[in-house]
Amino acid sequence: MFTTIQKRDGREAPFDETKITDAIFKAARAVGGEDRQTAMELTIEVLKLLKKKYNGSRFGVEDVQDIVEKVLIEGGHARTAKAYILYRDKRTRMREAKGELMDAVGEILEETNRENANISNSPSAKMLQIASAASKKYYLTRLIPDEMSQAHLRGDIHIHDLDFYGKTLTCLQIPLLRLLSEGFNTGHGYIRPPKRPISAASQAAIILQSSQNDMHGGQSFASFDRDMAPFVDGASDHDLYQAMEALIHNLNSMHSRAGAQVPFSSLNVGTETGESARQVAKNLLLAFEAGLGNGENPIFPNIIFRVREGVNLNPGDPNYDLFKLAIRVAGKRLNPTFSFMDSSFNDQWGNEVSYMGCRSRVMANRRGPAVSDCRGNLSFTTVNLPRIAIQTERNISHFYRRLGEVVDLAIKQLYHRFRVQSRLKVRDMPFIMGQGLYLGSETLGPEEYIEEAIKHGTLTVGFIGLAETLTSLTGRHHGQDQEAQTLGQEIVGFMFEKINEACENYDLNYTLLATPAEGLSGRFIKLDRQEFGLIPGVTTKEYYTNSFHIPVDFPISTFDKISLEGPYHKFCNAGHISYVEMSAPPLKNPDAVEAIIKHMRDSDMGYGGINYPVDFCTNCNLTGVINEKTCPRCGSAHIRRVRRITGYLSTTDRFNDSKLLELADRVSHL
Repeated sequence: MFTTIQKRDGREAPFDETKITDAIFKAARAVGGEDRQTAMELTIEVLKLLKKKYNGSRFGVEDVQDIVEKVLIEGGHARTAKAYILYRDKRTRMREAKGELMDAVGEILEETNRENANISNSPSAKMLQIASAASKKYYLTRLIPDEMSQAHLRGDIHIHDLDFYGKTLTCLQIPLLRLLSEGFNTGHGYIRPPKRPISAASQAAIILQSSQNDMHGGQSFASFDRDMAPFVDGASDHDLYQAMEALIHNLNSMHSRAGAQVPFSSLNVGTETGESARQVAKNLLLAFEAGLGNGENPIFPNIIFRVREGVNLNPGDPNYDLFKLAIRVAGKRLNPTFSFMDSSFNDQWGNEVSYMGCRSRVMANRRGPAVSDCRGNLSFTTVNLPRIAIQTERNISHFYRRLGEVVDLAIKQLYHRFRVQSRLKVRDMPFIMGQGLYLGSETLGPEEYIEEAIKHGTLTVGFIGLAETLTSLTGRHHGQDQEAQTLGQEIVGFMFEKINEACENYDLNYTLLATPAEGLSGRFIKLDRQEFGLIPGVTTKEYYTNSFHIPVDFPISTFDKISLEGPYHKFCNAGHISYVEMSAPPLKNPDAVEAIIKHMRDSDMGYGGINYPVDFCTNCNLTGVINEKTCPRCGSAHIRRVRRITGYLSTTDRFNDSKLLELADRVSHL
């Protein structure tokens, strides 16, 4: 009857009616049917309609499928029709994914995606991002359940590091002391324990790099000063300074992920009072203050200075001199940031709580000891708060019902990912698991699954855009109105309670995160603007405000901003951070910085820092705030502009478009 059919790409192919029969039969079998004879009879009906509608003219694959659906529905085969439609939809999405993948590859070949400001534009970075694009398409179309993948694609949720969904974990607090004391193996031979500070510092850099190659997130030393102390006993300040200088230079030059980025590294220091540990902290801070070879601002490591009353907060405390030094360095180099050990939610663990530069925190543990060392986040997924507020049109009860549904979906998706991750074997993460860096992995063999180790990690639900959410619900955000502030705390508290319920239901370490939205801040608002249009104060910018922060362009004083953001930290047990913006480095006003840091502590924050511009002319080494496009001293246009992006430092040429616009909107809080 028919000889040819037009394929989707426009080419003609031989017409084969058995393909229609096969498709109908497969759909019938999917709902319990086994009758091929019926499928053949239905095929005849399809052919009749094709002849009636297209006799003598061309038709395509989609035309045939439309008629198959019509025949099934009108013939009383509703269940088979539904199965056929679902299968057709899935195949369509798979084809679209292939096309989108090719488009993504083309864009990457032209310029590396800037979703992560620590990714370079090198050839290896491009190759890795092409693999990343393919990996994302595979997981969304082949592995992740439809309900979850569609929620991600719509923008209800965002599955972070989707390309690594079933390959590895997010981040880790590394047991540096044990590795330096016992030695370690990166795959090509045993590295024996160091005997000098310079060797210990070099090995520390190698450990960070090796760990980063096994994971997709950050790597951190929970107590760098404590862990380095045994290897610097009796060393001079000169030798120790050289070791710390070498470490900083290494962490800004050595690469991980096949050359795509430098290791995302964090070092926690500040509360160890032994003399050797104090020497480590002091010389690390001094070397960071000095900068790189020409005085450039280091990007890594993130230095987190622990603050605790009775240890370093006030004059007379044994480490108050280190606190003052940390303040001085922060006033010149943006780092260190400051964590508060005696906040209401950290105090019970003494000085054990450690952070990472992006804000991650891992502490409580349902399945083992509550420690920072040897643990990290497994994965995290962010809820699009503004979208829920827009959809529920200022009906608060509907908002909470819908928020509960989306958070529950994110919890289920994280558990799905946990089950996938649990099927990884020790040999899949040869350094992290093979060397026993993860709690519980030290007793596992190369072919054993890693579930016994990763049960100690965290599964995290994050959120973004509280300010826009409140504006959508009430007309004002929490920086403008006390009632909005009260509602904001209730919303975040509601999510925190949902997380605690998940801990009980799954017996896993679920936590809530103030998401460090980088590429996501622009992705969510773009999707929401396409669906809902321009909504004043909600979708009119190119980005959603980070987590619970006051909008960056809102005029507010330093102390008021800190007071308003402080109450949210206790809910976000997976991580949190707050900043204040300054128009220039506070080099000559350390007392003001100290007052800011102490007010953060008094406001029950867990982690905070100060932001300001740091510009550097690579031609003449002029450092300062360079507002012009060229250097005022030498006229060069080669200006290296360092800013904090979502918790870590980067240069503005690596910011994505949304974060560049957010950066331009930032106002000083002084």
